Amino acid sequence: MSTSLSDNTRGALLMTASMAGFTFNDVFMKAASDEVPLMQALFLRGVVTTLLIFAMAVALRQLRFDLPRRDWGLIALRTVSEVVAAYFFLTALFNMPIANVTAILQALPLTVTLAGALLLGEAVGWRRMAAILIGFVGVMLIVRPGPDGFNTYALYALLAVAAVTMRDVFTRKLTRDVPSLTVALVGAAAIGLLGLVGTLTQPWAPMSTLAYAQLFAAALCIIVGYLASVMVMRVGDIGFIAPFRYTGLIWALILGLIVFGEWPDWLTLLGAAIIVATGIFTYWRERQLALKIRRTSA
Repeated sequence: MSTSLSDNTRGALLMTASMAGFTFNDVFMKAASDEVPLMQALFLRGVVTTLLIFAMAVALRQLRFDLPRRDWGLIALRTVSEVVAAYFFLTALFNMPIANVTAILQALPLTVTLAGALLLGEAVGWRRMAAILIGFVGVMLIVRPGPDGFNTYALYALLAVAAVTMRDVFTRKLTRDVPSLTVALVGAAAIGLLGLVGTLTQPWAPMSTLAYAQLFAAALCIIVGYLASVMVMRVGDIGFIAPFRYTGLIWALILGLIVFGEWPDWLTLLGAAIIVATGIFTYWRERQLALKIRRTSA
């Protein structure tokens, strides 16, 4: 009996590893926020992340700067979106339970699908549009706009979702010849530059050895997230693999409880369940339509 893993199994494991990397990064960044200001943390993590991505890009021969002007324009727009997303997401993360912020971010498959229809002219049928609207009901259950439940930083998380959505739209329009690690390198350097500029407006906070270790660990974890997310696009059926991105929410729930003693209330959990269910349905529907198109064109 063969013990080798199928492409779909490898893809599912890589997607799970990617979500774990990003979530552990969030945990270390949130833990460091006890003594490190946001901009200082962004700068220090950005230095390590940029150097590591540069080394990987060179080693994997994915460092290219001779790109068409159109692609550089898209990379610039994508980078601006990523910088905005990093600022709003980490501001929310530093001030909200990690599971709540992560749950709001699970709306991304829905917002990207909607943006694809509105901005790229992609076809979205009534079933997927209904799933998007129901998913947004789940988001509202988490955010709870009103005097009793609304957290101002939930708005920052929503703005991060909007920025990441635009980032992904610009990424979709890049040509296939643009190496993923080159794009990631530009984004990481820009976020580090944002942190550097931000540190000029505030005094440098003294840091303990623990804080340095937390930021270094955050950089390593986000590199795992970046690398696994690049590798996962090259194996298996994306329709099968994509739903495993929701394991990020499971990581956030477990780590939020263990590290910070946080557990969401039942409305937040209900909202997260609705978002995940509608997101999985959207992936499933897109896969069914893709199979139908293949059969028709065969």
